[in-house]
Amino acid sequence: MSFEWPWQYNFPPFFTLQPNVDTRQKQLAAWCSLALSYCRHHKLYTLDVMEAQESPMFNNKKIERKLSMEAIQVVFEELRKKGNLEWLDKNKSRCLVMWRRPEEWGKLIYQWVSKNGMVNSVFTLYELSNGDDTEGEEFHGLEDWMLLRSLQALQTEGKAELFTMDDGKGVKFF
Repeated sequence: MSFEWPWQYNFPPFFTLQPNVDTRQKQLAAWCSLALSYCRHHKLYTLDVMEAQESPMFNNKKIERKLSMEAIQVVFEELRKKGNLEWLDKNKSRCLVMWRRPEEWGKLIYQWVSKNGMVNSVFTLYELSNGDDTEGEEFHGLEDWMLLRSLQALQTEGKAELFTMDDGKGVKFF
């Protein structure tokens, strides 16, 4: 299944930050939505800012337009304010993209656990993200850092407990 671009993506002014405050807010909302949808479609969790500028996400070769580095930083800052992005370094050159926040992943995982009658069961983190039982689930293949944060969110809600085993981390659901 190919990624479906929003209509604005083929509209050249979309690639220039607009001076009018109202227009700019709508434009930033559209860019944030596009960035999260693109990352979700391609299952991207980390981005390098320099590479992002050359990726199709911010570079439409068909109309020969690309978003400037300054504008990409503005979009990323907006995503950070919304809780969908976290910087990995002080230079703001690499970031974690959370197209679904840890609490949302935790909810999905817990729904799967409940639906399959696995409350009070113990899993390794590997089994949850890469096991045969989770094949076809949205959280299958979830990166370790996001899985861990999701389970920590469930632990805060009292629905799970993380623990360390000889060969890594495990979790028990309640």
